Amino acid sequence: MDERRFDAALRALQAGTTRRAGLAGALGALLGVGAAAASAAEKRDAERGEGRPHGVAASAGSGPSGYDDGRTETPQTTATGGRGMETNGMAATRRFLANMGLPEGDLNDLPGSPQRFSDGGQWRVEIPSVEGPNCLRAVFEEADRLGVPVHRVSQGSGVMLLTDDELDEMREIAAPRNVEISLFVGPRAGWDTGAMAASSAGKVVGPKQRGMEQIVQAVEDVKRSCAHGIPSVLVTDEGLLEVLGAMRAAGELPANLILKGSVMLGASNPVSIRNLERLGLTTFNTPTDLSLAHFAAIRAATTMPLDIYIEVPDDIGGFIRHYEIAEIVRVCSPVYLKFGLRNAPNIYPAGTHLESTAIALTRERVRRAKIGLDLLKRLAPDAVMSPLPA
Repeated sequence: MDERRFDAALRALQAGTTRRAGLAGALGALLGVGAAAASAAEKRDAERGEGRPHGVAASAGSGPSGYDDGRTETPQTTATGGRGMETNGMAATRRFLANMGLPEGDLNDLPGSPQRFSDGGQWRVEIPSVEGPNCLRAVFEEADRLGVPVHRVSQGSGVMLLTDDELDEMREIAAPRNVEISLFVGPRAGWDTGAMAASSAGKVVGPKQRGMEQIVQAVEDVKRSCAHGIPSVLVTDEGLLEVLGAMRAAGELPANLILKGSVMLGASNPVSIRNLERLGLTTFNTPTDLSLAHFAAIRAATTMPLDIYIEVPDDIGGFIRHYEIAEIVRVCSPVYLKFGLRNAPNIYPAGTHLESTAIALTRERVRRAKIGLDLLKRLAPDAVMSPLPA
């Protein structure tokens, strides 16, 4: 194909003045014409003022048409912290989000959080998987030995798998230290008779309440915890959260009831997490794999404390993020630093048949907290801990 025939074919492809030189180069390479014809076409376009929209100049580092990514409309820039050039549509979406009081995107500049706990602290410590009175004693014994502050302990087997005496005993052990105990709501789909929660793709429903009867049962679990003087529960279902929030507002549940969002809620963006707060959530355990930029955007949209795993159990990621601890405090305050344990078995539901294992795991979690807090002291010595008792 000679240059004249090539040019005629190109005109048939182009009805207007769109990027002839770019297409000529591409078609020329495909058809074996070589660079000469494409170069000639480009030269004529430059002489005629064709090849890019009127008034758009070639930018440094872009191709001869002034574009570097194949777009056919004028690129628009927006001040969005490193996101670069965006089309009008994306910029408009970001503006709409901002008008909703949401961040325009993940906050890659990692702004420090101005928010604090009511006592002025930036961070507190949570030890998870404390499955009964003997595990709780082990937490305090190890914390005293290592000099680890503990503000909260949490449990995963559920209120329903603790006896009345065990509930009272846990309350009495924690009371002199004013340490919060947060107990998991027991009834859940994964322990019910349905099959989906046991399927490979259906495990996501395992922590949820299955059917209205499980909502009723879950509310009864919460009422029982409160009746034993433990007004803090872990919630994994948005519907249950709505019911508990409404009951607390109506005076059916204690006004000081803490509704702690479990990591199994799975909300991973500022919009979803803000909605949970609006439903009555008091504190939220973020998914384990979020970046600092994700955390910063969540913090910009919410005021409740964030509970963030510094070390993560294997079955929800297995990450060890000790060297991020100072930045997590700076960006996410107020934040509970939560020390799970990698390379450890999942012991839910726990009981006396697993007690020796549960106690050993509990002691090691406190030791891991010591490692993390020593690092925090080295990296950010001015970070402010909530005083004890909290």
